[in-house]
Amino acid sequence: MFYFLSRTDQLVGLVINDRGFIMNFELTKEQTMIRTMVRDFAEEVIKPRAIEIDREAKFPEDIFQQMGKLGLMGIPFPEEYGGSGGDTISYALAVEEIGRVCGSTGLSYAATVSLGAGPIYAFGTEEQKQTYLRPIAEGKTLGAFGLTEPNAGSDAGGTKTTATMDGDEYIINGEKSFITNASFSNTIIVTAVTGKNDQGKNIISALIVPTDTKGVTITSDYDKMGVRGSDTAEIVLEDVRVPTSHLLGDPETGFKQFLSTLDGGRISIAALGLGIAQASLDKALAYAKERKQFGKPISEFQAIQFKLADMAMEVELARNMVHKAAWLKDQHKPFSKEAAYAKLFATETAFRSANQAIQIHGGYGYMREYEVERYLRDAKLLEIGEGTSEIQRIVIARQLGC
Repeated sequence: MFYFLSRTDQLVGLVINDRGFIMNFELTKEQTMIRTMVRDFAEEVIKPRAIEIDREAKFPEDIFQQMGKLGLMGIPFPEEYGGSGGDTISYALAVEEIGRVCGSTGLSYAATVSLGAGPIYAFGTEEQKQTYLRPIAEGKTLGAFGLTEPNAGSDAGGTKTTATMDGDEYIINGEKSFITNASFSNTIIVTAVTGKNDQGKNIISALIVPTDTKGVTITSDYDKMGVRGSDTAEIVLEDVRVPTSHLLGDPETGFKQFLSTLDGGRISIAALGLGIAQASLDKALAYAKERKQFGKPISEFQAIQFKLADMAMEVELARNMVHKAAWLKDQHKPFSKEAAYAKLFATETAFRSANQAIQIHGGYGYMREYEVERYLRDAKLLEIGEGTSEIQRIVIARQLGC
């Protein structure tokens, strides 16, 4: 059945399926405006410097200052906390558009909003939101989330960092690795073991740690394969003292809290993968139409057409998955499975699309100036960070009751 409802002088097609849900694949006027604004900024400001950002592996601090002034950091947060009052779909559109021109910038942007600011908005007190969320949403600082450790990657429950209560303070000791944005953030959300539950298992809590706190050492010496312009840091915490008021959310449910944070983050990384996949398709299609072999454009050869058709199909499927997961989150419906679907499929699509774009470019695809090799290098991280592809399959299987 088809129903047509008038909204803002526009007819919007709605479909009611056999389960009674309404599906609408059109963006709202506000979402379209945000996408257009971010796309214009990405094309005019970020794209001309994308090759340089990758080559020099230098974090583009000035670009993020401009993004802050445009209100991009606060898209999914209410105005009362310095945000723009947008929704998750709008934010996913912004990540996609930025990632389409520069994976490095897209990653740091996604990590700021979903990992650095998201947990404070979801679990923080009013005071924490005003003190720590507002500066991030207003673009005055970036955000960082310290979860991964040298011996605790996919096994996040194996966290070794500890936070011991001493009066009205926590004393934190431990080490975090591969933390995005830490060198450019005023605060880091750190996960740490704060005690044992009745079953003798570790209680893992999250604490807000200002980066200028005594005992916090941040180094950024990683020489990375891809997303080279995104800051990736190692953090050492030695007898770091923070007030107990810096505890984020319920200490007894800290593990569930950061799993929820990762669910939201997976939508971000999926959107970033979508952006890279779209860029790969755009580059490959344009090149195929221009490159001539045997007297005609290679886009007229069926072998190339099939590659482009598969790329286009997978990009569109990934987009639908990303938008559905974002919509579910906005509707306060369960979205863990859909976020895993989106993250898994969109990031693997990004890698496949970049690989095919290189193949279509031939020898030129192997050269940096054509950019598609950068897409492949950037895409690879997305299959690892925010839960590996293997972990996503485990998440999905558990959701299926396996």
